Amino acid sequence: MAEVNARVQKHRAALRLAGLRPVQLWVPDTRRPDFEEECRQQSLRVAKVDQSEIELQRLMDAAALEIEGWSE
Repeated sequence: MAEVNARVQKHRAALRLAGLRPVQLWVPDTRRPDFEEECRQQSLRVAKVDQSEIELQRLMDAAALEIEGWSE
């Protein structure tokens, strides 16, 4: 086990020398029993808002067309 720890520390030291630093990232737990239902509910909410924001969608579509290479 000490050999593995030494290798990990060496690897981390090399990454730090390369200018990187470790960060902790929290993501949704896809294993939760209610995950699928929560995704469905959020998707329905977004779809409902999108339907009521037609003018905003038109504005965003027009803006996207002005970005070179966006539609290619």
